[in-house]
Amino acid sequence: MPREPTTYWDYIKVEELLALQNGIAAEESGLTNDEVLFITIHQIDELWFKLALRELVVVRDTLAQPRVPEQDLALIVRALRRTTLLMHSVAQHFALMETLTTRDYLAFRDKLSPASGFQSAQLREIEILLGLADDARIALGAEGSYLNALRGLNNTESPALRRVLARIEDRPSILDAVMAWLHRTPINGSMPLDDGDAATVQRFVDAYLEAHAREARSTMAGAMDLAHTDTDRERLRLRYEAEIAGARAFLCAEDQPADRQAWMSRIRAAVVFIESYRELPLLAWPRELVDGIVGLEQAFLIFRQRHARMVERVIGRRTGTGGSAGVDYLDQTALRYRVFSDIWAVRTLLIRHHVLPTLDDTAYYDFAGERRDSSPGT
Repeated sequence: MPREPTTYWDYIKVEELLALQNGIAAEESGLTNDEVLFITIHQIDELWFKLALRELVVVRDTLAQPRVPEQDLALIVRALRRTTLLMHSVAQHFALMETLTTRDYLAFRDKLSPASGFQSAQLREIEILLGLADDARIALGAEGSYLNALRGLNNTESPALRRVLARIEDRPSILDAVMAWLHRTPINGSMPLDDGDAATVQRFVDAYLEAHAREARSTMAGAMDLAHTDTDRERLRLRYEAEIAGARAFLCAEDQPADRQAWMSRIRAAVVFIESYRELPLLAWPRELVDGIVGLEQAFLIFRQRHARMVERVIGRRTGTGGSAGVDYLDQTALRYRVFSDIWAVRTLLIRHHVLPTLDDTAYYDFAGERRDSSPGT
């Protein structure tokens, strides 16, 4: 049988959508425009979060394959870019929220208590899916675990809690998948299971650190020539020497337990390798993926910072409706909720293209190069 004709309003459920802006009232006719605006914006945010979760699951599932086909990297990058734009769209909504004056918002604020944006299960899901560690979370108030804030009345299990608990069991996180993918990246043509891989990676790390130190000391010499006093020169010397030592400590993963140093060192070396030799054909998409991860987390940081400034503008620094510290809590999340710190940190020690160590075999990374059953980013 032929399909029944479809109307626009049936396809996207216009009437059902327009009937959902009444909050806890029976209907919205008795609500002010300010309250309807508040409800509508948060509903739209949740729809954006829904789309973000779908895209992030694609990123995670594709990266979590034992072998990631080269052509799939473009799919991952596309999903990362879309999610980044989604989060920028959510952040832009705060400008609309700022059309509320303090008095406008206070007129209906009591209706929310003790509800809080902290109870957005989908935002908690996104954090979990990205890989935010539980021990990195900031306590909301006296409720202990963030999961307790998702419980219903009388400590019942709410749909929000069930959603988040299911996401906790949905492994691996994107962070785990990215780290495993980076660990498999061929460095100077060597794979983790190859004979002599550890020595090959260490040679690259040593050569890179040597080039980095030369660059840092060259920059230091120029800065010291412009210094006015011996005290300034000594301060600059100590600063640049600390930068050189910090680069070695980072690439050698000295901040990690002994049993994880080799693993993490290879991952960090892989990020440096991808970023440094991005012109090689088979490193182009891996570099776009790494940059997409940074862009995505940056969008989340901007969202959190923008959220804090909106709240401060509308209600100042009073206690939040859910009992949180309000703006202080939001500011802390913007500072501390970082997932991909290692990828960000690599930017501190990248150097100019023409001073990079020469690779043993660049043909390995050409489209027509002779490679084994693996390629960059697999």
